[in-house]
Amino acid sequence: MPRRPDRELLGYLAAYNPHISDLTLALRELVLEEAPEALEYISRGYALAIGFSFTGKPLKDGFCHIVTYSTHVNLGFNRGAQVPDPSGLMVGSGKSIRHITIRDRNELEHPAIRRYVQAAIQQVDRPASKPVPVQNAKGRRGGTPKIIERRARR
Repeated sequence: MPRRPDRELLGYLAAYNPHISDLTLALRELVLEEAPEALEYISRGYALAIGFSFTGKPLKDGFCHIVTYSTHVNLGFNRGAQVPDPSGLMVGSGKSIRHITIRDRNELEHPAIRRYVQAAIQQVDRPASKPVPVQNAKGRRGGTPKIIERRARR
């Protein structure tokens, strides 16, 4: 059973075109299907971002992130420069981060998308036991993150 989106995330997505909101939620579901035990980190600034990690430290230990813009959604990889890109889908020239721009839901069906997420997961250490609970950040407006920790139901 898919993990329900946080109410705050849904509130942030309400400001976007329904097509973009649905695309963001579909991409989030894809990531969580590959990493059901991942923790989500929501940050809203000039764009809405959802970071994923297994430790609650998405900047240090994150494996991927979703950034929602008004016309598209990016699936970013924190260590994307080290992920093989045989399909040539990734964009970026920095030292670490790469992303894939997604404009339509049918692009999520490309088999390489899941392979990239799986490769990104392999680059980080998963905790051997249940992660230490993380407190929600105070004052979540203006880009201050909120960490959501929920374990997948089995």
